[in-house]
Amino acid sequence: MQFPLIDTHCDVLLKLWMNPQLSFYDSDELDVNLQRLHHAGIKVQCFALFVEPFVKQELTFQTVLEQIRLFHQKVVRPYPEIKHVKSWEELSELKANEIGAILTLEGMDAVGTDEEKHQILIEQGVLSVGLTWNHANLCADGAKESRGAGLTDFGRSVVKRHNDHKILTDVSHLSERGFWDVMDESEYVIASHSNAASICPHPRNLNDDQAKALFKQKRYMGIVFFPEFLTGRDDAELSNIIRHIDYLCSIGGEKSIGFGSDFDGISKHVTQLSHAGDYPRLLDELSKYYSDDQINDFCSRNFLRSIP
Repeated sequence: MQFPLIDTHCDVLLKLWMNPQLSFYDSDELDVNLQRLHHAGIKVQCFALFVEPFVKQELTFQTVLEQIRLFHQKVVRPYPEIKHVKSWEELSELKANEIGAILTLEGMDAVGTDEEKHQILIEQGVLSVGLTWNHANLCADGAKESRGAGLTDFGRSVVKRHNDHKILTDVSHLSERGFWDVMDESEYVIASHSNAASICPHPRNLNDDQAKALFKQKRYMGIVFFPEFLTGRDDAELSNIIRHIDYLCSIGGEKSIGFGSDFDGISKHVTQLSHAGDYPRLLDELSKYYSDDQINDFCSRNFLRSIP
């Protein structure tokens, strides 16, 4: 059985920015391409805007705008079935043959403290924002910043603006203190691509208290497919993904968890899950342990229940 899928994180736009000659239609170098979206039955794909740390600060916002241009030029415009979803209401308007494409931002580094730049991204249809990547910026500390500080005053003002515009604030790359600050300040929290730290103790994963706080508020948490976040090693099996799902369900996450693959942003892959077209293999494995109703929740309904 094929389930309509929502994937809350991929880095296709980064790859297209690094190599604009790649074709979104069927390039083997893209974990997520149009053919693979169709094969997997993906109904909505989130496309992250991410600027590599090596980009000079004065060029970072220009880089984000260039990725948005590539999103329209390479992903949306050539394919009538791809629809840029610019508001949450538009998700329910997708036709049976259409695939929704959502822009997200991974790290506010390119914005600095420029509210006008932030507003430009909102007007471009960015619907979810992670305040940081792994390190510190002017909003907060990231998950790998040793200082471990929370949100700055500017970071709090950003979250308030997200609340006003019904934009999700993504905690997946935040420090633990930053996570709790966002839980206090944000009306619309998401962890787009994180796993269970109790299964794999990695700074990018969420501990039980964090996961339970999300689940108590009926917020969404997307399972990420990077082996290092699943097993702490360079390799992982489908069973390792199931183990994280089992554990998160056991602490209250059955109505909150979904999938945030991180395809095109990961250097290693789960065996039998090399790209988006392999999603049916994961769903077949899940069907051995979970009902169709539960799998539908994981694939899309949990996310849809959590949005504004």
